[in-house]
Amino acid sequence: MSVSTLGQAGKGHLYPDIADVRNATPEAVKFFSSFFTTKSRYDVDGTMAHFSPHMITYTDATLGWFIDGFQALKDLFTRYMPGWSPSGLSYPTRILGSTESALVAFTDTPELFGGELRILGVVDFVDGKIVRWVDYWDSCGFDSKLYDRLRTPIEKFPPDFHEKEAASKASVKIQRTARRLQDAFSAGDAAATIDLFAYDAVYEDMALRTQVLGRAAIGRYLKRILAEAPYGSGSGLRHVVGGDYGGGFEWAAAPRSALKFGVTALELDTDGSITRLTAVYDGRVLGRRRLDELTLLSRDEF
Repeated sequence: MSVSTLGQAGKGHLYPDIADVRNATPEAVKFFSSFFTTKSRYDVDGTMAHFSPHMITYTDATLGWFIDGFQALKDLFTRYMPGWSPSGLSYPTRILGSTESALVAFTDTPELFGGELRILGVVDFVDGKIVRWVDYWDSCGFDSKLYDRLRTPIEKFPPDFHEKEAASKASVKIQRTARRLQDAFSAGDAAATIDLFAYDAVYEDMALRTQVLGRAAIGRYLKRILAEAPYGSGSGLRHVVGGDYGGGFEWAAAPRSALKFGVTALELDTDGSITRLTAVYDGRVLGRRRLDELTLLSRDEF
């Protein structure tokens, strides 16, 4: 599948038809097409039909919104969706995995929550329905006053996102790759990561606005960054989702970091090598000085 037919509504597309679905099963493509189309029609009941009545949680990891259960989420959509009309859209840009577990990259336009959001959503399913969904996004481009108003006070932030209550249904291949990678990151062992990446792999850190191209450059970058990055030395694996060709994992940040958690998306080739890695976390929590220090580490030495 090189081109999706996501978002078709009548004679046209309800939202930009740009989703990369090469690393998703046809069932996952169909499911998320239905979900985002219905959501972008502001249809509360239609949107909720994609969730299990036994839903565990829908969490915004950046704002600390912990929506506990099916009815609480329906109440949230009932409150917000009328304000999205007539031009607010939520649409996928990348889908990884299956209807067992998946990671979806998507965009919320400013009409939804006051600013453009580029999100990685971790999604767990039971019997084809969503039981757990966690959104991760970097808030550095989001309005500061609105962020302060919407964000849960730090003392009331959820300590976890009920990942232990959603048994991982990720494939053996994506779990093996995620664990090997995170073990190396946690140990600060850049050399142990090199063989996990394809020759022309792409490494992205959305909070740092950094992209590194190629296995050799990625190896040099990780040698510089792992001792300092929140997902590096001392960090831990929390939850894995996805299939043989793509997915990702949630991680707990290193204890030294002001940040507590984040997510890493992975795309794999037929050999199981990583072709694209995307790390997402809320850079605002680290502070401007720390972000500047980490960004400087993206430069090759010469």
